[in-house]
Amino acid sequence: MQQELTGIAGWAVDVMETLGGFGAFLLIGLENLFPPLPSEIILPLAGFTASVGTLGLVEMIIWCTAGSVVGAWALYGVGAALGRERTRRIMGALPLVNVDDIVRTEAWFDRHGKWTVFLGRMIPIFRSLISIPAGVTRMRLAGFTALTLGGSLIWNTILIGAGYALGENWHVVEDWVSTFSTVVAIIVLALLIWWVARRSISSIKAKNGTQAEATEAPEHESGSVASTDTSSTDASSAATPEDPEQR
Repeated sequence: MQQELTGIAGWAVDVMETLGGFGAFLLIGLENLFPPLPSEIILPLAGFTASVGTLGLVEMIIWCTAGSVVGAWALYGVGAALGRERTRRIMGALPLVNVDDIVRTEAWFDRHGKWTVFLGRMIPIFRSLISIPAGVTRMRLAGFTALTLGGSLIWNTILIGAGYALGENWHVVEDWVSTFSTVVAIIVLALLIWWVARRSISSIKAKNGTQAEATEAPEHESGSVASTDTSSTDASSAATPEDPEQR
């Protein structure tokens, strides 16, 4: 089988045939740490490998899901090591990034992090990265593990099962997931463009408002001086004795 496959697919099959379930565990763990190793190739291929009798379907799902959880733990540890303050400093140093926005995002994650972690495990691109904010916000490890396990189990079962059912046509799954990933990437890009545009407009308005205040300040100061001068003149007039002729 491995002679018919090249590149990542051929290498992945070779690893799984050589190391069995532990090979699948390593591949999925690495896929979590290094997204360039795509799950849309490895998981259907794991199902294909199981279909030819190298490893049972259920065993393959268990090994791959265990790899997903361990890989997620590693990225959770990265987020926990960075912590809130260091993450804020790093993100705050980036252009157009406001620390207040980061604080609001963390607060949102604190409120909705459970669903984000669970659903994020089934969305390409986010499935790996979602572990980092979970670590930054110090989400309870037990809860994070349970949600990661549940989401990963669903995702892995679907892709491995599809590869198992399709057999030599396992690559069809890759096409489906690639299309889904493209749609997700377009949505994320659109949201990013909207966010950058919103931040730019806010910055321009804030800058213009500051300049307007700076321009109005001298006028107010001049008006104050003029009022003071007028008051001084009135006071002087009041203090001046009456003209003798008027007496």
